[in-house]
Order: sequence, then structure tokens, then C-alpha cells
Amino acid sequence: MTHPTSSRRTRLAVLLGTAAALTATAVTAPATAAAETPYAAGTAAAIAAGTGTGIGAGVGTGIGPGPGAAAGTGHSQHAGTVPLGTYFTGSAYQLRDPGRGNQRTLDAMNQTGGGTLFTDPDNDWGGTGTPANRQSAGVDAHYATAVTWDFYKGVLGRNGIRGDGTGVTSRVHYGSNYPNAFFDPSCFCANYGDDPVTGKTLATLDIVGHELTHGVIASTAGLGSAGEPGGLGEGSADILGTAIEFFADNTTDVGDYFIGERAFADGPLRRMDHPSLDGHSRDYWSRDIGTLDAYAASGPARHFFYLLAEGSGPKEINKIAYDSPTYDGSKLLGIGQDKAVRIWYRALTTYMTSTTNYARARTATLTAAADLYGPASAEYGRVAAAWTAVNVR
Repeated sequence: MTHPTSSRRTRLAVLLGTAAALTATAVTAPATAAAETPYAAGTAAAIAAGTGTGIGAGVGTGIGPGPGAAAGTGHSQHAGTVPLGTYFTGSAYQLRDPGRGNQRTLDAMNQTGGGTLFTDPDNDWGGTGTPANRQSAGVDAHYATAVTWDFYKGVLGRNGIRGDGTGVTSRVHYGSNYPNAFFDPSCFCANYGDDPVTGKTLATLDIVGHELTHGVIASTAGLGSAGEPGGLGEGSADILGTAIEFFADNTTDVGDYFIGERAFADGPLRRMDHPSLDGHSRDYWSRDIGTLDAYAASGPARHFFYLLAEGSGPKEINKIAYDSPTYDGSKLLGIGQDKAVRIWYRALTTYMTSTTNYARARTATLTAAADLYGPASAEYGRVAAAWTAVNVR
């Protein structure tokens, strides 16, 4: 991956993708949808209490005779004060989470390979949550990676990004003034640079969710990086990254249908309700969509998901105003984000392949909706209507 220039259009074209293999330190079957349980309550309590993760269950808090899983407190740049799953060695704490596949968070030390595991003497991380404290970027990444783990496991029944219970390695302060983020399957790691203008990490909830979803895609559908499959891959990462941000129920970084809105001072990189408002993406499918870069080509997938979840026209969600148009002027009712997520995830992990295009994605989501809710259900009909509304017929 080449380093992006400072222009917004270039960032829009390259940010948040899956990188080809880069120099990195190596670290050591898709699930079906879980029983339907609304996930709006969030995950902060689960991270703090260790519900279902082995954290906070008497395995060691770092206060006592020996090593073990611990519950720390982090002060992040983007998400406020957050709970952290950590590990007490007997003499220091590590940003390593035994309850989530031993996920680790490293300081890349502004290099592009290797990294140093974050440690702390008192399990209170990040200082005042500003870029001046290098730990604060690690807090953002570690917290958001835990939220992503909990989302996939608790909502969708997936045990880790690859489905094998293995945690991801995250590296913050990647490169020097590198305004980018990417997932590298060769080391099963996610890398986050810092915005050269603000100094803030790119490890926001939606960006982390996006990058780790690239790992899910690589382990399931294997969608290509170019053409319509590439657009669907980037769209899938944005869709599930957005769902992860809502799932977090974080009062500082509130759920929205924008992508990367906290990462840069000049606003969101992409949006779901009206993709073309970013100046780059397409709202609707057209015959030339496969000739565009994957981010522009992802617009119809993002738009489909928003329309399926929320419907068309003006509305306010979490105090943010949206107004989503349709290709054919139709007025759509949404089925709710929870159902829309389950349909997309099942389609992605069960029916999509490396060569899936938009027409086949329509078939895949209709089949998934029939599996989950029945072929005569309202959900099935609204999937069809949402695709028609983005000109995929």
C-alpha cells in the first residue's frame, strides 16, 4: 500500500482497506446467525465484568498473589474512559486480553514492522486521553477490538475474527504521520496510523470494526479487492463496522451511519444514507460500477444496508439528521439494524464468494432472509425492495 497524500479525495480512495502482505512480525468456517437478541444495550458492562469472557470471574485481578486476567481502565482519544481486558504478569500489566483469544496491542514505535507490547504499572492507561500519551492510542485500539470480539461472538455467534478463537494483534502509531489503517492477513494484525494534522489515532470504533471485518471476509467469502467484488468487500466492512459502533453504545462515540467521522478534522470519509455526499461514492448501481475504485463502488452496498435497516426519507437517529433517497423514488420502511445485520452477515459468510457481484449479492441476501425469516416474510420483501431502490434488480 502506498502512503496517501494529504488530499481528502486520495484518503477517500485508499483509507480503511486491506493491505497486501507487508513486513510484519508474525503472530501466532463461518458461524451461522445466533438466536435473535437485540444488541442495542452495548458491551461496556460485559468488558468491565467479563461476562462470557473469563475476565472478572476470579481469574486474577492483578491484586493478589499471582498472574492472571485483569480488568483495567483506559483513557482513550475517541471513546472516553473505557474498560479494558488486561493481563497481570505478577509485576506489571499488559494490554493482552486472555478472555478474547489473547488479543494484544502493541506500540509500533512509528515503524512499519514489529512493535512493543504496551505495559503499565497500575492498570490505569492513557493519561488524560490525548495524543501526548502514547498509551492512549493503544487504549482506543484495545477497547474497540474487544467490542468487535464481543459483537461477533455475542450477536453473531462467531468465535473471533477467523472463527477459531484466536485474538488479533493490533499495532498503533504505525509509520510516521501515516493517515491510514489496514488489516494484514499475513500476520493476522491490524495497523493504525496517526492523523498528521491532529496527531490522533485512526483506531476509532468504526474503523477498527471495519478493519477486523476484512479479516472475517478473508476467512469466509474471500471477496476480491477490485471490481464489484471489491466494492462489496469494502461495503461489507463499512456495514459491519457501523454495526459495531452502534453495538458499543458508547456515549462519547455515539453510533451513526458515517465512517471515520472522528478520525479527521474535515468530517466523515464515507456515509451510508446518501453515499455520494462524500464527493466520491455512487448511490446506485450502474453498468460501470466495476470500473471504479472499491470505495466508490461500495456506495450501493452501504446505501442498500441503510435503506434496509432504517428506510428512506428524512429521519433523526441519535440526534443526527439523515435523508436517504431511492433510485426509483420509492418510499421504504426499514426492518431495523439488528435484522439487517444478521441478513448481511449470513449472506456474506454462507453465500458470497470471491467473485460475487451486485446481482449475486442480491440473491445471497434474499436467500439469507429466507433462511432467517422465511421466503414469505416482510423481511424478505424489504430486502428485495431495498436492492431495487439502489438499482440492483
